[in-house]
Amino acid sequence: MRIVGLTGGIASGKSTVSNHFKSHGVPVVDADVVARNVLTKGTAGWKKVVAAFGDEILLDNGEVNRPRLGQIVFSDPNKRQFLNRLLAPYISRGIFWEVLKLWIKGYKVIVLDVPLLFEAKIDRFTKPVVVVWVDPETQIQRLLARDRSSEEDARNRVNAQMPLDVKKAKADIVIDNTGSFDDLIQQFQKVLVEVTRPLSWTEFCLSRQGVFTIVTSVASSVFLFVKVKAFSNHTITS
Repeated sequence: MRIVGLTGGIASGKSTVSNHFKSHGVPVVDADVVARNVLTKGTAGWKKVVAAFGDEILLDNGEVNRPRLGQIVFSDPNKRQFLNRLLAPYISRGIFWEVLKLWIKGYKVIVLDVPLLFEAKIDRFTKPVVVVWVDPETQIQRLLARDRSSEEDARNRVNAQMPLDVKKAKADIVIDNTGSFDDLIQQFQKVLVEVTRPLSWTEFCLSRQGVFTIVTSVASSVFLFVKVKAFSNHTITS
C-alpha cells in the first residue's frame, strides 16, 4: 500500500489538490474532517477541549465554535500547542482507523491530507510527501480574500504554521501554486502519474492483496510440505 502525504499551509491550495485526488478516484483521509469529528459534541475530545477552554468556545447548540477557538489559539502559541497536544491522540487514532478501513477495502494508493504532517511527524509513515507551496504574501492575500478577516488575523494564522519554505525543503514533490489554476492542474496531472505508478515490492507486501498473497503462499508451502513429508513416511514404512 502506498500512503501519499499531502500538506501545505492555510490558503496554499492544498484542499484544491486534495479534491482533485478524490475526483480521480484516489481516496483521501482528511485530517481536518477527522479533527471535526473529534470535536463533535459529547465526544472525549470535545469534553477535553471544553474543560480546558471553557464554555465561551461553544455555540448555542453546544457544538464547538471553531472560528472562536481558532482566534484564541492562533494568537497564543502556548495555547495552540496545548490544543494540539490535547487532540493529537484522538486525531491520530481517527486517521489510523480511516486508513485501516481503506486497506480492508483493498485500495493500493491513498492520500493523507494533513496540515501538520511534519509537525506531528506523520511524514514518517508516508512516501512520497507532496507539498503545495506559495510564497507568504500570496498566502496572506488569498487568505484575506477568502475569509475577509483582518490582516493581523491573517498574519497570525500564517505565522502560527511551519513556514512553507521549510515544508518545501522537506518535500519529495512540490506543487508551486503561485500561478494560475491551469498551471496547478498541469502540475497535478504529473503528480497523479507519479503517485499512481505501479507499487514497489515492499508497498505491494503492505497492501491487502500483498498480505493475502503472502499468507496464501505460506499456507500452500506448509500444506505441500506436510503432504510430501507424509508421502515420504508412507514410502519408507511400506
